[in-house]
Amino acid sequence: MCIVMIDTGKAFCAANKQFRNGIRDLAQYSCNDAIVETSLIKFSESFQEMINFHTILFDQTQRSIKAQLQTFIKEDLRKFKDAKKQFEKVSEEKENALAKNAQVPRNKQHEVEEATNILTATRKCFRHIALDYVLQINVLQSKRRSEILKSMLSFMYAHLAFFHQGYDLFSELSPYMKDLGAQLDQLAVDAAKEKRDMEQKHSTIQQKDFSSDDTKLEYNVDAANGIVMEGYLFKRASNAFKTWNRRWFSIQNNQLVYQKKFKDNPTVVVEDLRLCTVKHCEDIERRFCFEVVSPTKSCMLQADSEKLRQAWIKAVQTSIATAYREKGDEAEKLDKKSSPSTGSLESGSESKEKLLKGESALQRVQSIAGNGNCCDCGLADPRWASINLGITLCIECSGIHRSLGVHFSKVRSLTLDTWEPELLKLMCELGNDVINRVYEAKVEKMGIKKPQPGQRQEKEAYIRAKYVERKFVDKTSTSLPPDQGKKGVSRSHEEKRHSISKTIPGDQVRTPAKSSVKSNDSGTQPSADDGREPLPSVASANSLCEPGLRLYRAAFEKNLPVMAEALAHGADVNWANPEENKATSLIQAVLGGSLVTCEFLLQNGASVNQRDVKGRGPLHHATVLGHTGQVCLFLKRGANQHATDEEGKDPLSIAVEAANADIVTLLRLARMNEEMRESEGLYGQPGDETYQDIFRDFSQMASNNPEKLNRFQQDSQKF
Repeated sequence: MCIVMIDTGKAFCAANKQFRNGIRDLAQYSCNDAIVETSLIKFSESFQEMINFHTILFDQTQRSIKAQLQTFIKEDLRKFKDAKKQFEKVSEEKENALAKNAQVPRNKQHEVEEATNILTATRKCFRHIALDYVLQINVLQSKRRSEILKSMLSFMYAHLAFFHQGYDLFSELSPYMKDLGAQLDQLAVDAAKEKRDMEQKHSTIQQKDFSSDDTKLEYNVDAANGIVMEGYLFKRASNAFKTWNRRWFSIQNNQLVYQKKFKDNPTVVVEDLRLCTVKHCEDIERRFCFEVVSPTKSCMLQADSEKLRQAWIKAVQTSIATAYREKGDEAEKLDKKSSPSTGSLESGSESKEKLLKGESALQRVQSIAGNGNCCDCGLADPRWASINLGITLCIECSGIHRSLGVHFSKVRSLTLDTWEPELLKLMCELGNDVINRVYEAKVEKMGIKKPQPGQRQEKEAYIRAKYVERKFVDKTSTSLPPDQGKKGVSRSHEEKRHSISKTIPGDQVRTPAKSSVKSNDSGTQPSADDGREPLPSVASANSLCEPGLRLYRAAFEKNLPVMAEALAHGADVNWANPEENKATSLIQAVLGGSLVTCEFLLQNGASVNQRDVKGRGPLHHATVLGHTGQVCLFLKRGANQHATDEEGKDPLSIAVEAANADIVTLLRLARMNEEMRESEGLYGQPGDETYQDIFRDFSQMASNNPEKLNRFQQDSQKF
């Protein structure tokens, strides 16, 4: 029954995981509703913790009942059965000896003596075996009692721990649930009011006359998405039957294209509208027809009304005139520059294959100082890692880290999970030695001993004190030596930060110098000498400024150890500097040009959509500076690509002005993927596979071959 219960529990956990994934998907589909999305994500994280607690409970049940009782049955019960068989055998021999002794005639004295001797020996052996058998019975009965009670006691302690964990989890969640309940009451009131308003509007609209209602007739040659006009038209087939089919047509990029279904690839009807003409068709039976004629073929189309026909004809004529007037228009430029991007995708795939054939994530991470042993208990050969802390863990400590919640530690397997290049670089920038110098700075001073492998309760208390309560962090001074990690902020670096800020449109006008400073993972950045006084170095300023400012400065300098120390000292990862346009640490990481620094901040809860006073978020800054890898990272993390700055520019318009083909491609792909999800409704797929593959290749290249992206950006600027 215990085995059946464990198997059923595992099936229960598997079903719960599917349900939790459904909640996560529902949160993604509700991305336009902040309350629903935030609540579902928080509940799904809590639900994941409950699943982890159930999994631990079933593991402990298996160890406490199944494993112990199976040992009792296989070993102790087997000895008892052997003793029983021996007893039954001797009993049978004794019965035979008694029968033989009774059958001996009295006149055969020799046989009488022999039978008497055999009976005596058999009785003696029987007494010994009987005593052994009784001993085995008593031992088994005694052990049975202790084994059963021991198993049940261990089982009940497992349940005690399970319910304590659940109580702690919901104690933390209870205030949020109460606040949400109050919000739901207000939402119900608002919904009732909105319903009344909608019913009133509905009754008003019903009184209007819609007999002459028609679909949208406008066209826009300067549309941001490049689509001049789109809508349904009937198209006459070129087959012998001349059948008419309803298709979705659009005029875009100086072409006339149509799709049978939304997911289908567009079919090009006219390659270049400059070579075409459009005219009315009144000589066929159908109404509202017009014809688009090219040197090689003609296409007969039918609109739904005369107004729509005139609108389509006007849109085609205007597109032809615009194409003639602007021969080198922006769309053609981007098309010409798309071929280098193709090459960049191929090279990204090659680098990904090289990574797979080379060192594994385990080998790369364990080669860092201190990573060969668990960060918390010292067990050798750890196979798990906390990606936001940058440390390696044994399997037992990783389970405790999971119980802390993802806002404290995000655990991944070094052997079972897939690792993005920027995450691997993040792990290699930190390591157990660096983190322990911060989080265990006062361990020796306080006289506390680190837990040893196998001490589960001691580990839980130590890890919670270390990372949640941060008892061992020395907040009065810095724990890292001045030369730890990257060097401090030099004068040239501080000047670089000021000069980069001036390349953003709308800042203080000053032309950067022609020299540039190369970045390890995001290409080149402009640099100039503006004569400003440099700020103190990160290493020397650590003890002088508050944690938020220390994190802010270290983010620009790509100094992950100092950033980790600032977070341990209580720095707000979303702290905005009031003296520098309320820029955040994530924006500083963009200006510094480091993809790994951005990844570290995002893993520790940095907001990808927090903007400065000029309305620019990290995505705006990365687009202006041409940091393709960072743009790709922010889009994958849900950056709002429709947000505009104080000049009314969104990232796509900025990339188009800069003629950066790679970033334009990424932004348009992300926007297309977003539109596809919205059009598919509540139950659509979370993203197109082609879109995900392209973003994956750009991420690989940004981490492994950034110089290729830089070359393409420079070529685009020359073009």
